[in-house]
Amino acid sequence: MENEEYTIRNNEVNFQFEIELEAEIAYLTYRFYKKNIAFMHTFVPAKLAGKGLASALAIHAFAYAKTHKKLVMVYCPFVSKFIKKNTEYLAQVDQSYLGRS
Repeated sequence: MENEEYTIRNNEVNFQFEIELEAEIAYLTYRFYKKNIAFMHTFVPAKLAGKGLASALAIHAFAYAKTHKKLVMVYCPFVSKFIKKNTEYLAQVDQSYLGRS
Protein backbone atom coordinates (compact mmCIF):
# COMPACT_ATOMS: atom_id res chain seq x y z
CA MET A 1 0.00 0.00 0.00
CA GLU A 2 1.40 3.36 -0.97
CA ASN A 3 1.26 6.20 1.52
CA GLU A 4 -0.23 8.88 -0.72
CA GLU A 5 -2.87 11.50 -0.36
CA TYR A 6 -5.58 11.39 -2.97
CA THR A 7 -8.03 14.03 -4.11
CA ILE A 8 -11.46 12.77 -3.12
CA ARG A 9 -14.61 14.39 -4.40
CA ASN A 10 -18.17 13.98 -3.21
CA ASN A 11 -20.30 13.15 -6.24
CA GLU A 12 -23.64 14.18 -4.75
CA VAL A 13 -25.56 13.20 -7.90
CA ASN A 14 -24.46 9.56 -7.68
CA PHE A 15 -24.12 9.52 -3.88
CA GLN A 16 -20.50 8.44 -3.87
CA PHE A 17 -17.07 9.58 -2.80
CA GLU A 18 -14.65 9.23 -5.71
CA ILE A 19 -10.96 9.14 -6.51
CA GLU A 20 -10.02 9.50 -10.16
CA LEU A 21 -6.60 8.09 -10.97
CA GLU A 22 -5.05 6.83 -14.20
CA ALA A 23 -8.36 7.43 -16.06
CA GLU A 24 -10.18 5.11 -13.63
CA ILE A 25 -12.57 5.87 -10.78
CA ALA A 26 -12.57 4.21 -7.37
CA TYR A 27 -15.62 4.96 -5.25
CA LEU A 28 -17.53 4.39 -2.03
CA THR A 29 -21.29 4.68 -2.42
CA TYR A 30 -23.54 5.99 0.32
CA ARG A 31 -27.19 6.71 1.02
CA PHE A 32 -28.89 8.90 3.58
CA TYR A 33 -31.41 7.25 5.88
CA LYS A 34 -33.25 9.31 8.49
CA LYS A 35 -30.45 11.08 10.39
CA ASN A 36 -27.79 8.54 9.41
CA ILE A 37 -25.55 7.79 6.45
CA ALA A 38 -25.20 4.26 5.08
CA PHE A 39 -21.96 3.12 3.46
CA MET A 40 -23.16 0.72 0.79
CA HIS A 41 -20.31 -0.43 -1.46
CA THR A 42 -16.66 0.24 -2.20
CA PHE A 43 -15.15 -0.37 -5.63
CA VAL A 44 -11.53 -0.10 -6.75
CA PRO A 45 -10.59 -0.99 -10.35
CA ALA A 46 -8.21 -3.97 -10.53
CA LYS A 47 -5.38 -1.92 -12.02
CA LEU A 48 -5.51 0.42 -8.99
CA ALA A 49 -5.61 -2.30 -6.33
CA GLY A 50 -3.04 -2.13 -3.55
CA LYS A 51 -2.66 1.66 -3.60
CA GLY A 52 -4.73 2.26 -0.47
CA LEU A 53 -7.64 3.82 -2.35
CA ALA A 54 -10.38 1.92 -0.51
CA SER A 55 -8.93 2.91 2.86
CA ALA A 56 -8.56 6.53 1.74
CA LEU A 57 -12.21 6.53 0.68
CA ALA A 58 -13.31 5.02 4.00
CA ILE A 59 -11.32 7.58 6.02
CA HIS A 60 -12.82 10.39 3.97
CA ALA A 61 -16.34 8.98 4.32
CA PHE A 62 -16.02 8.73 8.11
CA ALA A 63 -14.69 12.31 8.24
CA TYR A 64 -17.70 13.45 6.21
CA ALA A 65 -20.07 11.62 8.56
CA LYS A 66 -18.40 13.17 11.61
CA THR A 67 -18.49 16.69 10.15
CA HIS A 68 -22.19 16.29 9.34
CA LYS A 69 -22.97 14.66 12.71
CA LYS A 70 -24.29 11.44 11.19
CA LEU A 71 -23.99 7.93 12.56
CA VAL A 72 -22.77 5.38 10.03
CA MET A 73 -24.76 2.34 8.98
CA VAL A 74 -22.34 -0.27 7.62
CA TYR A 75 -23.52 -2.38 4.69
CA CYS A 76 -20.23 -2.48 2.76
CA PRO A 77 -18.04 -5.55 3.45
CA PHE A 78 -14.85 -3.53 2.97
CA VAL A 79 -15.92 -0.87 5.48
CA SER A 80 -16.87 -3.62 7.93
CA LYS A 81 -13.32 -5.04 7.69
CA PHE A 82 -11.83 -1.54 7.79
CA ILE A 83 -13.42 -0.65 11.13
CA LYS A 84 -12.30 -3.96 12.66
CA LYS A 85 -8.71 -2.91 11.89
CA ASN A 86 -9.28 0.78 12.70
CA THR A 87 -11.36 0.66 15.86
CA GLU A 88 -11.20 4.42 16.37
CA TYR A 89 -14.12 4.64 13.93
CA LEU A 90 -16.41 2.32 15.92
CA ALA A 91 -17.83 5.23 17.94
CA GLN A 92 -19.29 6.65 14.72
CA VAL A 93 -21.11 3.45 13.81
CA ASP A 94 -24.80 2.91 14.53
CA GLN A 95 -24.32 -0.32 16.49
CA SER A 96 -27.64 -1.76 15.31
CA TYR A 97 -26.25 -1.80 11.75
CA LEU A 98 -22.78 -3.11 12.54
CA GLY A 99 -22.08 -6.39 10.81
CA ARG A 100 -24.96 -6.29 8.36
CA SER A 101 -22.51 -6.46 5.48
